[in-house]
Amino acid sequence: MTITTFNPPVRTLMGPGPSDVHPRVLSALARPTIGHLDPSFSTMMDEVKTLLQYAFQTDNQLTFPVSAPGSAGMETCFANLLEAGDSVIVCQNGVFGGRMKENVERCGAIAIMVEDEWGKAVDPQKVEDALKAHPEASVLAFVHAETSTGALSDAKTLCALAHQYNCLTIVDAVTSLGGSELRVDDWGIDAIYSGTQKCLSCVPGLSPVSFSERAQERIKQRKERVQSWFLDLSLVMGYWGNDGGRSYHHTAPVNSLYALHESLLMLKEEGLENAWARHSMLHQALKAGLEAMGLSFIVPEGSRLAQLNAVTIPSNVDDAVVRKRLLHEYDLEIGAGLGSLAGKVWRIGLMGQSASASNVMFCLASLESVLNDMGATINTGVALPAAQKATFG
Repeated sequence: MTITTFNPPVRTLMGPGPSDVHPRVLSALARPTIGHLDPSFSTMMDEVKTLLQYAFQTDNQLTFPVSAPGSAGMETCFANLLEAGDSVIVCQNGVFGGRMKENVERCGAIAIMVEDEWGKAVDPQKVEDALKAHPEASVLAFVHAETSTGALSDAKTLCALAHQYNCLTIVDAVTSLGGSELRVDDWGIDAIYSGTQKCLSCVPGLSPVSFSERAQERIKQRKERVQSWFLDLSLVMGYWGNDGGRSYHHTAPVNSLYALHESLLMLKEEGLENAWARHSMLHQALKAGLEAMGLSFIVPEGSRLAQLNAVTIPSNVDDAVVRKRLLHEYDLEIGAGLGSLAGKVWRIGLMGQSASASNVMFCLASLESVLNDMGATINTGVALPAAQKATFG
């Protein structure tokens, strides 16, 4: 076998992530690598922190990107805030609530589950019932935007309930950061994690996190050391903190951080609320086209994510064949269902740079072509006009 330089195909990424990466961000990756303790790099790190505070809408000083994907951001939150024997109320309405449960149990803590049907938002009444029934609970953990189903939960209400019952909150914002309204300080979120590859349209491999003063105080009061050396915030912040210089902790992914800096700068240039509005508008266009075609969503409209659309697969249509044809014939990627939704839904992403009018039209035309060729029972010739009307009136 002869191995040569890898040249990836050019795809349009409209699955659950990663999303399309803007040429400005790709260009940033190619800039000269410098040392992770270089004074110039330290200046850029301060700017990344400031830009992340803007994206999260927070003044939290403990805000930075973990040098690993969103799953490591999740572990950072749980490993630092939990100790063995703690009780945590965990909300599960999809795959990623289940991963929260895994983290709780691996920390030696006790997971008290609040379960909702996949495709539905977390039910605040169920959460309050659990908080009343378990006064020993010290943390409420939930997914703001459930990537596996496209359901958006009411983070503001859930955080208010948690604080009413003296609980900290851990929030998964992997799919919501930059795409849905998210206000860390105003909503009282104590610990939050996200990923760079979704609505921020950066390359995968970094996980923005932020911790409130309440959360930091909990970490300071730990009785035992954090079980993970790499994710121990008391050590990491010697590098990411900007008081009195930076101490070596690990070799940071220098060029990936260049890319994150550029993607966050682009978000700031667009304006956060403008980005939220763009995702919402393009979701309405995609929705109009899909429904005109005869397809439906599994999530009720009031709690439906704009950037992750879980669409019911027509009967007698092979999920994998459709996705394979879209990939090979149109260079278009959409996602499969996960867990109990495998084979039942497609997950169509509208995230970051992938959230554009041209991508909406391209996705609708490609999907209609493949489904029509496969003999699916759909309405043809109506999806694009419906999307066009929803976008431009």
